[in-house]
Amino acid sequence: MSDDRRAAQPAHRAGDAAEPDGPVTFRDLFAVREYRAVYFSLVVNWLGDYLARAAITVLVYQQSDSVLLSAASFAISYLPWIVGGPVLAALAERYPYRRVMIVADLTRAVPIALIALPGMPVYAILILLFVAMLGAPPTQAARSALLPLILDRRRLVSGLAVNASTSQAAQVFGYLVGAFIATSINARLGIALDAVSFIISAAIIALWVHPRPAAAGPDHRRHLLRETGEGFRLVFGTPLLRSIALMVFGLTTLTILPEGLAAGWAAVFDKDPAARGFDQGLIMAAGPVGFVIGGLVVGRLVSQPDRIRLVKPLAVLTPLALALTAFAPNATTVAVLAAISGVAQGGLMPTLNGEFVLALPHGYRARAYAVMQGGVQFTQFFAVVATGALAQFSSIPLVVGLWSLGGLALMVVLVVRRPAYGVAEVPVTDTPARATRVTPGPARHRAAGKLDR
Repeated sequence: MSDDRRAAQPAHRAGDAAEPDGPVTFRDLFAVREYRAVYFSLVVNWLGDYLARAAITVLVYQQSDSVLLSAASFAISYLPWIVGGPVLAALAERYPYRRVMIVADLTRAVPIALIALPGMPVYAILILLFVAMLGAPPTQAARSALLPLILDRRRLVSGLAVNASTSQAAQVFGYLVGAFIATSINARLGIALDAVSFIISAAIIALWVHPRPAAAGPDHRRHLLRETGEGFRLVFGTPLLRSIALMVFGLTTLTILPEGLAAGWAAVFDKDPAARGFDQGLIMAAGPVGFVIGGLVVGRLVSQPDRIRLVKPLAVLTPLALALTAFAPNATTVAVLAAISGVAQGGLMPTLNGEFVLALPHGYRARAYAVMQGGVQFTQFFAVVATGALAQFSSIPLVVGLWSLGGLALMVVLVVRRPAYGVAEVPVTDTPARATRVTPGPARHRAAGKLDR
């Protein structure tokens, strides 16, 4: 088990002589009892969350007969991360991660249960949903910071890959089941199940995750906004972390497009409204399904050194596949290309996550995670709004094609400039300014400007 007080580890040293480079099996991963607990709590949480999102959009539409309010109920999930996610997540460093996860789950169960009550007006539903989503930043940041304390460096990337793939599968399953329950049985049933899922998740964490001290004790606390700012300075002031952050943000502006524009995209290929539903579902599900496949294949069959070597080609393949959708003759072709892009992203993201987490000093992981997650939420929101606005004046295939070509150019620049060095090992008591120092890795004895990529 990783020590609570470990300093940052260079990402390129994740598989050293003391740890085999071979692929990690699922048996190796799930042999860690605390990881099993975190994983199953996540599964319960995700299934309930996605089921409730589908059910709430249906409930709001049934009560208001407004597409705008129904869409707003879905978009609210982005707001806590955009308006205050990094600040809320900074709280996770002040308290034990286990306690943060338990309290956040139990707290979120209350407003979700209130939404499920009969007669709750639409605007009250939207307010309660926003309140419930405020618990997402601290609990997700705490989980992200806890994983490196549970899994050793060899298992960590595989654990992140399994978590990410499971999230995508839960999204597809939750949306389908949630929509079915909401339309065929009762929307409030799906919402009530989400409230129960939070309670189950908290119980799993309470029973099977060990207590640990807070990452930042009372003597090391400063103003919350200052602590939040330190997370931003660490991420964007460190070349390796900045490179990963820019790559992730660039990729999320691309991979959200099939989901965000699926309804209009399906209308391009089929003028019959009754037949568009299947095409829309096909386009929306293709990316998550591809992500699951890519994450499981790369996480299970590819060794850690080979995963790092795959970062550059997968980063280029993700936007390239989406750019080709401009020439797609039908929805099936769009779905196939979106799935290929999803496979590339599924193989890439856990490796970038692993590099990012291993390069962070203990005590900064939750804040750095909040910076990343807030950026992901914002870039996804921006991409959907911007491309949707552009599609009002042009065709969706052309907009997505040109947007993806811009993403391809960005990925080429980022992979060419990708640093081949890691964060220096520093004591966790050092300031963020000292923690952001870097030392050259394998290329330090070579000619200036030539890095070992």
